[in-house]
Amino acid sequence: MKAEVEKAIKAIQPSLRADGGDIELVDVDEEGIVKVRLKGACAGCPMAKMTLEMGVERYLKSKIPQVKKVIAV
Repeated sequence: MKAEVEKAIKAIQPSLRADGGDIELVDVDEEGIVKVRLKGACAGCPMAKMTLEMGVERYLKSKIPQVKKVIAV
């Protein structure tokens, strides 16, 4: 599943980079918890939590049903 998540994250990186941010995959566990690191403008952005939940998490869940939650570390 980690390879699938990496591929999906690569697909959304251009959108985040366009706003001066970025995302890095840290880990995917057996329970479907995806850990990511927000970088650049995303790291300090007050909208980062919404971007993570409404954007990244929703996208990953739609592409990979085994994903249960996305958290920033």
